[in-house]
Formats: sequence, C-alpha cells, structure tokens
Amino acid sequence: MKTEKCTAIVLAAGQGKRMGTSVQKQFLNLQGRPLICYTLENFQRADCIHEIILVTGKESLEYCRKEIVETYGYTKVKKVVEGGKERYDSVYQGLLACQGADYVFIHDGARIFADEKLISRGYEQVQHLGSAVAAVPSKDTIKVAAGPEHQVESTPDRSSLWCIQTPQIFAYDRIRAAYDKIYESDRTGITDDAMVLERFSEHKVYLFEGSYRNIKITTPEDLLVAEAFLKAEQQEKSV
Repeated sequence: MKTEKCTAIVLAAGQGKRMGTSVQKQFLNLQGRPLICYTLENFQRADCIHEIILVTGKESLEYCRKEIVETYGYTKVKKVVEGGKERYDSVYQGLLACQGADYVFIHDGARIFADEKLISRGYEQVQHLGSAVAAVPSKDTIKVAAGPEHQVESTPDRSSLWCIQTPQIFAYDRIRAAYDKIYESDRTGITDDAMVLERFSEHKVYLFEGSYRNIKITTPEDLLVAEAFLKAEQQEKSV
C-alpha cells in the first residue's frame, strides 16, 4: 500500500506591523524561544507529517536556516524558501517547492497552538474529502455593515458562521491547480487558501473542528493570551 506523503508549508514571511515591534512577530521571544519554534515543533512531532517547507522573507532565510532549523534540530524542515509580497505569493512558492506531496498542510507560523491532535483530525478528514480547513463556530453575533457610518444591513444566522483558522489542508493536486490559475485572474480579496479553491476550482471546501486556543498571534494583546495558554499547558502536563 502506498504511503501518502504529507508536506506542511509554514508561512513566516509576514512583517507583523500590527505587533508594533522592530522584530518580526514570528521571531519574537516567547518563554525563551522564538515564536516560530512552537509552530515548527508541532509539525515536527506530528506522525502524519513527512516534511516541512518554511517560507520566510529574503532577509530572514539565513537566520531561519542557522538559528531556527539547525539550532533547534527540526529535521523535517527540508527547505527554507523565499516568500512573496502577498500571502498567496508565499503559499505559491511553498507549493512550487513541494516534491511528491499527496496532501499539503498550509499553516500560519503565528498560530502556535495547532497541536498534534488538531493536525491528526485534519489529516483524517482530508483523506476522505480532499480538503480540511480548521475552523471554530463563531461565539459572537456578526453584523454586515456598509457606508462611512457603518449602517447595519443584516445579521447572518450565527449557527452557520465559522471562524476560519489554519492549517488548511488539501489534496496537493487540487490546491496546486487552483493556485496556478490565480495568476491569470483577479486576485482581489483573496485572504486564505480555501478561497483559492472556492474561486478557481469546482472542488468543495470542508471544515473540521479547530480549537479556540488556536489563535493567530498578531497584536501585543495576543502575546499575553499566548503566554497564558502556554502556562496553562505546562500546568496541565505537570499534574
């Protein structure tokens, strides 16, 4: 029986302007280690992941190879590649670097709490449905507003609303074919990989249960929350 190859594309090319620091958010120190290390460690430990491609900015390539991958011993990181101007450009560079992948896990480097259990849930689903996008039901009521005064136009039924996370997992051939098409079309408004599949293929996108802990660390407040989560995890392990 053929062993299915799973490749994780970890995105660490963002500038992190909302963090308000001179250091890119993915390299900020969090309890003694660069933030990106927590993300890489999750995929390093996941049994279903065979290799990791780390996508970063041109100025950070050597730093990532030496100070992150080699220093911390992430043996599954096979390539560190240069990203692009937009998120979808960086994803595409990661996809081009894949070799022989059956499934690809596209993940934001700033989401450090996508643990082995979450990764495994996604893998189980993508094998059956061809896509598996981490998500959680919205806890909040959502309003659709328009105009300079933000007039409310409608209130969607909250029971059908989900907050999208990563990893977003796809059969490699499907997502690669969809990404190949975006450079021939209007890319306005593309904010995640699921949108690429929705817009540029006939394949359906399916969600799976993520985690409310699986936050994207974007602002200083997020760092405080992440530190609290890490302390809680350490306490849980010590019990």
